[in-house]
Amino acid sequence: MGVSAEFHALFNYVEAGLWFAIALSLALWLRMRRPWRWLLPLSFGVFGVSDLIEAQTGAWWEPWWLFVMKAACVLVFLLAFRERRRQEKKNG
Repeated sequence: MGVSAEFHALFNYVEAGLWFAIALSLALWLRMRRPWRWLLPLSFGVFGVSDLIEAQTGAWWEPWWLFVMKAACVLVFLLAFRERRRQEKKNG
């Protein structure tokens, strides 16, 4: 493993730790309605797992299901953001 590959793997491990910390924080303090209360922290946790896998494979698109996993998480992030914006507009 070259320096670039080692840096990439290290970066992914650190990034995974960040996603796990966000997942834990959201699980403890999130004040959104169901199903977002559990789905959003779960998605951040899965995104962290995907970075651990990426650190081993060296690519976010290989194997193909890793890309699908990441895309599904990003979709949940976007939908949760949209729901949060709707709640804010509704509550003034």
